[in-house]
Amino acid sequence: MAGFTSPSFADNIPLSSPADYVSILLSLVVVVALVFMLGYLMRRFNVTHSGSAQFKLIGSMSVGTKERIMVVEVGKEQFLLGVTSQSINHLARLDTPLDTPAAGGEQFRHKLSQFMQGNKKTPGATDE
Repeated sequence: MAGFTSPSFADNIPLSSPADYVSILLSLVVVVALVFMLGYLMRRFNVTHSGSAQFKLIGSMSVGTKERIMVVEVGKEQFLLGVTSQSINHLARLDTPLDTPAAGGEQFRHKLSQFMQGNKKTPGATDE
């Protein structure tokens, strides 16, 4: 096998023109943008959270930079939790369960603010 040389993955070819530098820079920008885009999509569509049939996150509302109020459903009961970066606190057990939000977070935010103010009736509900 005389005369056979194995190819190398990266040949030492010096960069000869500014176009080579621009090509490398654009490739780097594309890779970094792709990483940020995938991170945004994972956060937007809540890919990281896994749920089960017995434990569901009904809704969440930010009340500070690192504080959130969440309603979770365990079995058939719903609980209001306060979540910070240091702890999770049980705030209340909901007597009347909230519906799973179909129209997004605004419906949940409105119902949660009504519950916290003491008005447990849903808007538009009629007394019969």
